[in-house]
Amino acid sequence: MAKKSKAKKSQKKNVWIKRILVVACAILAGLLVYIGYRVFGPNTTKAFGDSKFFYVRTGSTYADVLDGLEEQQIIRSRTSFDWVARELGYPKRVKAGKYKISRGMSNFDLVKLLRAGRQTPVNLTITKLRTKQDLVRKISSNLEADSATFLALLRDQVYLRQFGLDTNTVMCAFIPNSYQFYWNTTAEAAFKKIEKETAAFWTEERKAAARRLDLSTIQVMIIASIVEEETNKNDEKPLISSVYINRFRKGMRLQADPTVKFALQDFSIRRIREGHIAFSSPYNTYQNAGLPPGPICTPSIKSIEAVLNTPETDYIYFCAKADFSGYHAFAATYAEHMKNAHAFHAALNARGI
Repeated sequence: MAKKSKAKKSQKKNVWIKRILVVACAILAGLLVYIGYRVFGPNTTKAFGDSKFFYVRTGSTYADVLDGLEEQQIIRSRTSFDWVARELGYPKRVKAGKYKISRGMSNFDLVKLLRAGRQTPVNLTITKLRTKQDLVRKISSNLEADSATFLALLRDQVYLRQFGLDTNTVMCAFIPNSYQFYWNTTAEAAFKKIEKETAAFWTEERKAAARRLDLSTIQVMIIASIVEEETNKNDEKPLISSVYINRFRKGMRLQADPTVKFALQDFSIRRIREGHIAFSSPYNTYQNAGLPPGPICTPSIKSIEAVLNTPETDYIYFCAKADFSGYHAFAATYAEHMKNAHAFHAALNARGI
């Protein structure tokens, strides 16, 4: 009987041990699932669509990042993100940049992305821009670079000298094109990258074409900027270039209407009048012989190539055609030009312009 009693007690003890082990395993499994979910489960909100960009400014602390993720309704649980971030050592490895947050990302994925600094590149497309302020607005709206810092750079005569530029010709460093940056690129780094690509644009072949015209690359850019403002018809740009180069060679005043608009900083003017022409400015080519001191816009590659491929002509004048087609009538003599001009002015008057 004693042996049977001991056997029963042993069986009961084994049963309790098994039960305790089962419960412990269940608790452990639940804990692992809970931890796994906190680490690998989704922690983004439904406040945005498939993705959203999150910006970490230069000099931001971990607390700034944590506050930003919560305030912008990117993460659902601040506590779980904070726990994972600290376990992975992110607080001491904050990197500035523009980050693409995808819906459904886990804390682990978010922290890995931010900790590694895997930014989404910014594609900056520069189109025709007329002023330094236009350029600064374009860049500062796409990059972290402070607008005041960038503008100061464009006005720094000493700094620009190393690139063969000055405060008038600095816009020659920018050719309309698409450029890729990281969002936290500094103003100076952005300038250097674009200037470097512009320098690469000026191949030996293009420089040789400029020399054949007895022009520097800067002079080509200045003439191209005027051509750019005169017409959007690429097929007649070389002819317009020929007029200005002929005038320049003869020592005549260019008398280019777009330079007057630039001098006045009023690009809404549709018809240049005597009052406009009287405005004193080195950019007013009605008053000053030769080229203006710098470009009046960032000319397109088409306009630059048009100047480099300027044909030999006798044209000294041109004026818009009276049919408002956007094309121009060219003339080698003043009498012929006046005939074309009268026809155009009559058309303007008829339309009340």
